Amino acid sequence: MKKLVVLSGAGISAESGIKTFRDADGLWEGHDVMEVASYDGFVKNKELVLDFYNQRRRQLHEVNPNRAHEILVDLERFFNITIITQNVDDLHERAGSSNVIHLHGELFKVRSLEDETLIYDWKKDLTIDSRNEKGHSLRPHIVWFGEQVPEMERAIKEVAQADIILIIGTSLQVYPAAGLIDYADYTKEIYYIDQNPADTRFFNKSIKTIANKATIGMQSVFDELTQLKPF
Repeated sequence: MKKLVVLSGAGISAESGIKTFRDADGLWEGHDVMEVASYDGFVKNKELVLDFYNQRRRQLHEVNPNRAHEILVDLERFFNITIITQNVDDLHERAGSSNVIHLHGELFKVRSLEDETLIYDWKKDLTIDSRNEKGHSLRPHIVWFGEQVPEMERAIKEVAQADIILIIGTSLQVYPAAGLIDYADYTKEIYYIDQNPADTRFFNKSIKTIANKATIGMQSVFDELTQLKPF
């Protein structure tokens, strides 16, 4: 089977009802991003940051995967697929995708403030009083601004081995994630689906751009990719 690597961003989750970072009425409205998405912000006002992510976590209980997520699962019949996502939701997993790398963390997980290797599934509110079995305080398992991206090296290896790359719903402006495409040296085809696609000329890659929302663009790509032979 050919190796298909998917780079997904907020645009694929938007059709499920999850607000995106860059929307005028989006996730961060009313907050300076550094107040709710940086370690310094967390230290200064833990209650504000925890409430912010508690609201996002509650919303995630109310939404479901959309057809774009489902088509990626359908493609597993034809390709060896790895999804590298900037999204902190679990919609890829709930749709049934079997190999997902979360670059920016996961909303339904928390970790110890004293030992970052202690990570826990967490679907309820997180409070200042929340503790693990060792009595450690907990924080959202989210990669905040200024923090290292632990899964970046693994993601680079996946992109470097890809036969086909599919980019869905991302501005290609958030680094280091946007830099992953630079490692696609031997990729035969690159598809880019976004309602407001970025200018891809500076990537020096041959990229087929589909200026449409994820559900429509994914159906088009599915139809094209499943005609490729051999698998």
